[in-house]
Amino acid sequence: MSITSAMNSAISGLRAAARGTEIVSDNISNALTPNYGRRGLALSALSYGASGGVRIDGTTRHMNEGVVADRRLANAAYQNVQTAVDFFRRLEDVTGLAGDPEGLGGRLAAFEQGLITAASRPDSIERLADTVRDAHRLASGIGYASQQVQEMRTRADAAIDQDVAMLNTALEQVAEINSQILKTMSRGGTSPALLDQRQALLDTIGTVVPVNVVPRDNGAVAIYTEGGAILLDINAAKIGFDRQNTVTEFQTFDSGSLSGLTLNGQDIRVKALGGGSLGGHFSVRDTHGVQAQTQLDAIARDLIERFEGPMLDLTRNAGDPGLFTDSGAPFNAANEVGLSKRLAINSVVDPAAGGEAWRLRDGLGSTAPGPSGDASLLNRLRSVLDEGRIPASGVFGTGTQNANSLISKFSGNIASTRGGAEKDTTFTAARLSELTQLQLADGVDTDLELQNLLVLEQAYAANARVIQAADQMLETLTRL
Repeated sequence: MSITSAMNSAISGLRAAARGTEIVSDNISNALTPNYGRRGLALSALSYGASGGVRIDGTTRHMNEGVVADRRLANAAYQNVQTAVDFFRRLEDVTGLAGDPEGLGGRLAAFEQGLITAASRPDSIERLADTVRDAHRLASGIGYASQQVQEMRTRADAAIDQDVAMLNTALEQVAEINSQILKTMSRGGTSPALLDQRQALLDTIGTVVPVNVVPRDNGAVAIYTEGGAILLDINAAKIGFDRQNTVTEFQTFDSGSLSGLTLNGQDIRVKALGGGSLGGHFSVRDTHGVQAQTQLDAIARDLIERFEGPMLDLTRNAGDPGLFTDSGAPFNAANEVGLSKRLAINSVVDPAAGGEAWRLRDGLGSTAPGPSGDASLLNRLRSVLDEGRIPASGVFGTGTQNANSLISKFSGNIASTRGGAEKDTTFTAARLSELTQLQLADGVDTDLELQNLLVLEQAYAANARVIQAADQMLETLTRL
């Protein structure tokens, strides 16, 4: 080998060692950067005639795509079940746990106790007024729960709109990065930084919708959902959704009053994009929220019908409302939807509405106070709460139910569903954590990078020594 060849080989080695040192520096500085793929230096032997050396072929990015894909699916599942947990926790806070005096069960118990207290002293207007207030608290508690259900459905509708907007933006950005990677590779370059950016975008998409990422030629990728929808294959799909500013109890997806999803202008099943946060928000809006509203309306109906019995209060005329009303009117089976939100006590017994509390003792249709010691109506009002009835609507199981058991079953079902969702969350969170750790373990190992740095320093020093020796040879030849 000639002196010139030796120097050329050593110079190429210096370049490779310097570039390797830069890569080690990048790896260490980005060891904790999310979605950063560990870099490596791709080298090959350089041979040209009698000369040798090393060629820098580019920078490689190391990432276990199988683990990343599994972690992405686990994250989508976690986001999906977490939306259900959040809904049922909030619903449980609103309706109350067993023993909560501000919960529906606690308010019903207070109303029942008020009737017992009033019956023990029917001549006490104060006790009658307290009982009316307890009845009002019960009705307002059911109405508040209904209002909160619709607010949660409205927030879910807004969250769907945000997810769709984020999904469309991310898909367009992935398509653009695919194009940039193609241009870079066509020029013989590498693009690890673009791959990092694309992985971050794919992770964003993966929280909204569980996806499968399929490699294409020249470094591009295609994106398919677990439900079979094509989100990206050369061109990004356009997902459509029409947001409602306010979702009411009368609006449902099945009735066509709430928007579904479109893909490139065509209607698509929500299940095709389900499984992530997007599917979770649809479940809150169209399933969990609707079911909760139905159950609350059934409780309100049962309460109204219990106190509309024809033999309960003989002072009432046929068709007159009872103690609990539909915004002052008697119950109408054709207008049950949203009944819980309209539930109110009869104004004739409400002093705040110009009524008289003594009518709770003497009858809603009474025009003048009756015997102050007569507690017979109060006792009948109390006993009607314990009367076993088969609910005319809602899902409360088989058999007869009294007013307390109806609310208890409603609260118990919420607690049970919430508990099941929390178990699912625990499982998906553990799986997500494990896969995240696996991905991190395959990332930058700072100890290994420092070892590589020592090797690169030795290589640099060796190549520098070759150049120094070649320089000494040339000086010697020059002096001859």
